[in-house]
Amino acid sequence: MTHATGGLSKGKTMTNDPAALALHWAQTGRKVALATVIATWGSAPRGVGSQLVIDADGAMEGSVSGGCVEGAVVLAAMDAITAGQHAILEFGVSDDAAFAVGLACGGQIKVLVQPVGDGLTIKTLQALAEARATARPIGLTTDLATGISRVITAADAPERFRLDRAGLDDDGTFITIQNPPLRMIIVGAVHIAQPLVGMARACGYAPVLIDPRGAFGSDARFPGETILEDWPDEALAALKPDARTAIVTLTHDPKLDDPAIMAALRSDVFYLGCLGSTRTHAKRVARLQAAGFTDADIARIHAPVGLDIGGRQPAEIALSIMAQITQTLRHAR
Repeated sequence: MTHATGGLSKGKTMTNDPAALALHWAQTGRKVALATVIATWGSAPRGVGSQLVIDADGAMEGSVSGGCVEGAVVLAAMDAITAGQHAILEFGVSDDAAFAVGLACGGQIKVLVQPVGDGLTIKTLQALAEARATARPIGLTTDLATGISRVITAADAPERFRLDRAGLDDDGTFITIQNPPLRMIIVGAVHIAQPLVGMARACGYAPVLIDPRGAFGSDARFPGETILEDWPDEALAALKPDARTAIVTLTHDPKLDDPAIMAALRSDVFYLGCLGSTRTHAKRVARLQAAGFTDADIARIHAPVGLDIGGRQPAEIALSIMAQITQTLRHAR
């Protein structure tokens, strides 16, 4: 049985994805430009890669500065649409303006404005939309001299994709990254899972709980969460974990944990963490070796799970797990 959380409406999804909205507006006949933060200094209100979509009448969605310079960007975008030329804008965000959006001091931002046309084509925006729909990583590289964008893959900029890091390269190009959403699959709807799902969601993961024991994975204990009341190997076969997926096993029961661990080791998950003591893990290792897994396979497992921060309470253990997952994702492998 599956308890699924409600998804965003199509309108909200587009609002949260200015590139998708730019495509939609352009396909409906509106003249559109896309503004992207390409560099920041100091306490800039929005990070590199933040976007704002604008049409020829000044309608806009998204943000490049939290409200500080949106008006100026909109006017520049309308001019760029009329001229059919990209523009690069630089703004110094004053202390007063920065304070108004919750910052302690000012900063600077550089914004690329691209009309949808020759440089940023509808075909390119369609490629971004198709990649998002199929959960494929994709990126854009833009020549700042010409304003021409082209699609790239993770093989073209592996470190940027791994770190989800847009930015300027030394050759005068700007790279923006669109990765599939991060997922965390938690096997065992136990007490540690309760704070862990909230931390996962706060860190940008879509959490999924797997536990065939209905009393554990109940809506009362995990309100609004996605809970699969299936055996872990069956659930993971349907979920198809990939390189943007972390898996955590928490049941302490080999009948539940082992099938999940074996499925994870046969996949490209970037993190696999398993609850249990050193002695428990030694027994786990013996079972995996008997099942034919190599030492290199088994070395992928983080066990005992989590960073050693001395935590004892469920929330502290969950914090140590979330920290280790973050460390594994963001550090070079």
